[in-house]
Amino acid sequence: MTDSLTIHRPDDWHLHFRDGAIMRDVVPFTARQFGRAIVMPNLTPPVTTTALAAAYRDRIMVAVPEGVSFTPLMTCYLTDTTDADDLARGAATGVFTAAKMYPANATTNSAAGVSNIENLYPVLARMEADDIVLCIHGEVTDHDIDVFDREKEFIDRHLRGLVANFPKLRVVFEHITTSDAVDFVLASGPQVAATITPQHLHINRNAMLVGGIQPHNYCLPVAKRETHRLALRKAATGGSGKFFLGTDSAPHLKRDKESACGCAGIFGAPYALESYITVFDEECALDQFEGFASLHGPAFYRLPVNEDTVTLERAEVAVPACLHVTGEEIVPWHGGQVLGWRFVG
Repeated sequence: MTDSLTIHRPDDWHLHFRDGAIMRDVVPFTARQFGRAIVMPNLTPPVTTTALAAAYRDRIMVAVPEGVSFTPLMTCYLTDTTDADDLARGAATGVFTAAKMYPANATTNSAAGVSNIENLYPVLARMEADDIVLCIHGEVTDHDIDVFDREKEFIDRHLRGLVANFPKLRVVFEHITTSDAVDFVLASGPQVAATITPQHLHINRNAMLVGGIQPHNYCLPVAKRETHRLALRKAATGGSGKFFLGTDSAPHLKRDKESACGCAGIFGAPYALESYITVFDEECALDQFEGFASLHGPAFYRLPVNEDTVTLERAEVAVPACLHVTGEEIVPWHGGQVLGWRFVG
């Protein structure tokens, strides 16, 4: 039995920091474990230009603890009126690492997202020509489509055509939740990859609904049936370079989660690696953990692997029921539970 594992420092390829006081308090959780993170642009207002992204990056860097090496990788929020020239300049100058497509109203702060994906094709053509990665929140938003079917519908209605029309465009299908998404990624060429969150590896939809509404297990896309969870675990632990770590950590204060209209999002950053490695341990796949956490993402983004290492060891870790940000309570993923692995650093 392996009781300790040392790997190249991982990166988080899908993360929300928010902004302002909350951002300043949550950045250290990610910087403690990860070398880099793809930072989501769905602020209010969204990060739609190179100038806004550069300013946001500066604010994040101020929040990184002294002596800690961490690099935020910025993304451009795509809209119906995205300036392709500005996006290309931002990528060429190292401000943007990728661009993010939200279907309008698909998730938190996505009202300014894309209303008709086909109308964005000229921007996607420029991204393909300039080799800019496209990150996608893959759900349709039609009210007549069941919330549990929206990812599959997005694949059939939009993603197949997008990938066919832009065969050289690198696409990250973010926070996949279904066996349909796993199958699509595996059947696609090397330009298509996916991130998988810790929560979608641990829970199915029962965790939101059994024993009363469980708001701290609610995120978008929502957790699906058990068959989908098992497909995700197989994909994450199977060694394919098409799948890599992306927490989709999304901080919301406890009072906002436990409200009459609770926010979607799970705050996974504080114990992210402990959560992921638990799954790999349960699946007898610890030998595949470094690839998923540290190697596959940099390879897809064509970035160097982090040179330093981190160590995790088998030991009980009691996750606090609540942490504090901006002087208020926030519930971390696995809050109140005991995990069997500890991040040593």
